[in-house]
Amino acid sequence: MQLTNAVRDAFTLLFSGDPELWKIIWVSVKTTCLALLVATPIAVMIGYLIASRAFFGRRIVVWLSQAALSLPTVLIGLLLYLLLSRQGPLGSLQWLFTQSGMIAGQALIAMPVLVAFTLAAVQAADPRLRETAIALGASPWRVMWTVLHETRFGVMAAIITGFGRVIAEVGGAMMIGGNIEGETRTITTAIALETSKGEFAQGIALGVVLMAIALILNAFLMLAQGDARSARAMQ
Repeated sequence: MQLTNAVRDAFTLLFSGDPELWKIIWVSVKTTCLALLVATPIAVMIGYLIASRAFFGRRIVVWLSQAALSLPTVLIGLLLYLLLSRQGPLGSLQWLFTQSGMIAGQALIAMPVLVAFTLAAVQAADPRLRETAIALGASPWRVMWTVLHETRFGVMAAIITGFGRVIAEVGGAMMIGGNIEGETRTITTAIALETSKGEFAQGIALGVVLMAIALILNAFLMLAQGDARSARAMQ
């Protein structure tokens, strides 16, 4: 009976336009999108360069980039907390317990996913594509753009997976953001707080939002991939 009431109250919160609830959702989506805007260009370029260049120690770099996927987000949060604290080397930025600090932490959390997925996508591409572009006299930037355009769905999958990892993580957001109401309280930190207080309605409502975001993003990727296959079939 308690669960039924909590679910009913959760949907009431969602559809009544509760300002506190939607503020939490806005902070989560805003910081996640900004973090991806910062991390994606850098990570995609790194993934492409690792996949397309031969250099000493390349296997070790590939291994480290893949191993970074298992790096606990709370450890990244701890390291960034120490850097941004008053006694830390980046303390002068005063980013601790701010959205700027959260964006920096989320960008670091997204980087391993973006690098590893881009690396895998570029490695899976037909090597003749890059060779042909080089033979036709394309510049290095044009070659990279050609390869990334061919592997765009792998890169899109990287971005969507990175978004999901960032918006659903709690350790780093709690340590760097501090869970400040109206400023750094995100969906996951709010769920943890409300559950610890025994207030399940808001936690369930925010959980529904997380599930909806995941379904929408993956549906978008599936539709894009389906349109691409249809276009190829008609050629």
